[in-house]
Amino acid sequence: MKIKIINRSKHELPGYATEGAAGMDLRANIEEPIVLKSLERTLVSTGLFLEIPLGFEAQIRPRSGLAFKNGVTVLNSPGTIDADYRGEIKVILVNISNQDFIINDGERVAQMVIAKHEQAEWIQVEQLIDTDRGAGGFGHTGTK
Repeated sequence: MKIKIINRSKHELPGYATEGAAGMDLRANIEEPIVLKSLERTLVSTGLFLEIPLGFEAQIRPRSGLAFKNGVTVLNSPGTIDADYRGEIKVILVNISNQDFIINDGERVAQMVIAKHEQAEWIQVEQLIDTDRGAGGFGHTGTK
């Protein structure tokens, strides 16, 4: 799949690190380091602008290493970049650790996955087909 991109950052384009990778790392494109204090959130610029084809979205997800090692994650995970959005891709990061975390220019702050999606057309009815599960919700299967 080909996607048009404008790169106004100081860094290379996002790319797949391995042949089987689903996500591409996004890098911070900032003028000075950001100190992200415990339980604080911030919006991190990437300098990237996309033209995503209709029927697709870009999902912004946490980087597992950043989350595990530093307690820093994407706040609205996964974040969705819609096909008709043309602004800069920015990442909402939150520090859920008890220590400050410094975000430097070029730091890999999130990953981006391109995903196909459908748009639903609602059919309003008075009754739904019954299933074995029925209305069983959170924890309905118990623990084993």
